[in-house]
Amino acid sequence: MGIFKENLVVIPTYNEIENIEAIIRKVFSLSLPFDILVVDDGSPDGTALKVKELQQEYSGQLHLLERKGKQGLGTAYIHGFQWAFGEGYRYLFEMDADFSHNPDDLVRLYTACAKDGNDVAIGSRYIKGVNVVNWPMGRVLMSYFAGVYVRFITGMEIMDPTAGFICYKREVLQGIGLNDIRFVGYAFQIEMKFNTWKYGYKMTEVPIIFTDRTKGVSKMSTKIFKEAVLGVLYLKIRSFFKTYIPQTEAEEALVPSVTEMI
Repeated sequence: MGIFKENLVVIPTYNEIENIEAIIRKVFSLSLPFDILVVDDGSPDGTALKVKELQQEYSGQLHLLERKGKQGLGTAYIHGFQWAFGEGYRYLFEMDADFSHNPDDLVRLYTACAKDGNDVAIGSRYIKGVNVVNWPMGRVLMSYFAGVYVRFITGMEIMDPTAGFICYKREVLQGIGLNDIRFVGYAFQIEMKFNTWKYGYKMTEVPIIFTDRTKGVSKMSTKIFKEAVLGVLYLKIRSFFKTYIPQTEAEEALVPSVTEMI
């Protein structure tokens, strides 16, 4: 593989012009160095153009992948992860662009994997009570009980299975077979954790405070929530007929990449 790089934060975007510059500058201000990959789904508001402008300031640290149209959160992350494999990053992070995830917590997620021996660290809203700010009560309850439902169906003891603030070791993402991931919304986050668990990797939850966006528009929809409800049943049923043997890096390289399938 050659020389490994350390940390890459993958940030999917669609119409995040109000947040993108601030989130990029915040990540680059942290005491621990992180590179950033923005995966933009053709934002008509100029998000990608702003990233290109900032690349002149952060040459070699800030990267951009542009896709045509909205193709879903899941494929954006997979696209980003597979790009990162080729670049040799050790630790890959999922994070939203809208400051609902505090960039300061990236360091804590890194420590949980790089120093504490975990394979995956999940920024959890529910590991210590309910730590959500500015959400209406209905959405808090929906999110919390989604976790109860996932734990009941799957048997996976993760308090926040729909969380999207995560650190993965590259070996995990290569081992679980990204091209076998089927979902794109909330169910994508559940499927990634379920597969990680079934393949035997070590996961931990790191308590965070989740703050709802103050700028821009949420991408949540009833369609995405419905996918999660039905997707959990699909994952459990499929697991009865599947053998979970981690792929090697060489085997992962033989599978057509998501960029070739788009």
